[in-house]
Amino acid sequence: MKKIVLIALLLAVGTAACVAQEARQDISLSGTAIIEPFIEGTTNVYVSANRGFGALMSYRFMLTPSSALEANYGIDYRNVIHYVITNTNNYLINTRTQEISAAYVRYFVYKNFNPFLEGGPAAFIFLPIVNSGTTNIDTTQQTQIGAIFGAGIAYELSPSWDLRVEYRGMVTKVPTFGQSEFVTNRWYPFNIYNPVIGLAYHF
Repeated sequence: MKKIVLIALLLAVGTAACVAQEARQDISLSGTAIIEPFIEGTTNVYVSANRGFGALMSYRFMLTPSSALEANYGIDYRNVIHYVITNTNNYLINTRTQEISAAYVRYFVYKNFNPFLEGGPAAFIFLPIVNSGTTNIDTTQQTQIGAIFGAGIAYELSPSWDLRVEYRGMVTKVPTFGQSEFVTNRWYPFNIYNPVIGLAYHF
């Protein structure tokens, strides 16, 4: 009986050691753009925006050589969301958008090129910046639940470094910033476009 327990213990330790040796992690820092499409609401509200630029930090834990779990935090410097109500009232909202998300990542390995697909849930925080560029000072911060998805390529520069290029989509409802007059009853129809380029470090 003691021998069986000892063998089982050795097998468990050996398996854990193998998993630990095979486990790979990486962190990445990327520059991003956020491009929101034009929205025609069902309430005579029209929404457009200029593009914004920001950064995305990601952590990936490899489950297998071809799959990983990912956690993300992203923030853009600012972009201006423009609301037109019944073609007469115009409001500009300087906005800083933050993303907190998780995703499952599937890799396809071809030598130094590693294409991947990803998707998962997300929370988006739309924070109005109160300055001369915001014409409605009654707006408030709003958090929306949604999702992210994406496809990209990681090019292996060395065993420790990758160049990562990706197209991401952000799926969420059009923000209202707590203002009933901004309600569109719309989701972004094809998503918010979010191209990404950066470097990943493996450890």
